[in-house]
Amino acid sequence: MQGVNKVILIGRLGQDPEVRATPSGQSVATLRVATSESWVKDGQREERTEWHRVIVWGRQAETVGKYLTKGRAIFVEGKIQTRSWDDAQSGQKRFMTEIVANNIQFLDSGARAAESGYGAQRDGQAQGGHDDFGYGQGMASGAAGGAAMGSGSEAAGDFGALDDDVPF
Repeated sequence: MQGVNKVILIGRLGQDPEVRATPSGQSVATLRVATSESWVKDGQREERTEWHRVIVWGRQAETVGKYLTKGRAIFVEGKIQTRSWDDAQSGQKRFMTEIVANNIQFLDSGARAAESGYGAQRDGQAQGGHDDFGYGQGMASGAAGGAAMGSGSEAAGDFGALDDDVPF
């Protein structure tokens, strides 16, 4: 039986994306994504935040580097991958687990997005109609909305909310 290696996250960027190029010239972006869960214990609300390292390759890396900023809500779909290497200083074998994204969607089009220039008013008309996590007006079949990127995927949602200069 084959296993399944699939990750889906909805969270916020903890810092601006770090975009760099490999020696062969391929773009790669590193994102720090926070996901939070909350619960009530003994009448007190408690919260825990998990931080995820997300790697994005190619044109998607260039796009997230151009349009995403700290605080933006995103949807990430990808797989878990663990890398290992020998630490030159200590001589120990090191491991890093990260999420390699194959689909990123920009979710928020509200105040945070307006600060970064995405989803802001254009020609005097407000864009969007989504709440902070992309749910709301213009949503089709319950899928996450916003601007989508990925290998042949399209966002279900309000395509009128996309700015003309978004390259996908």
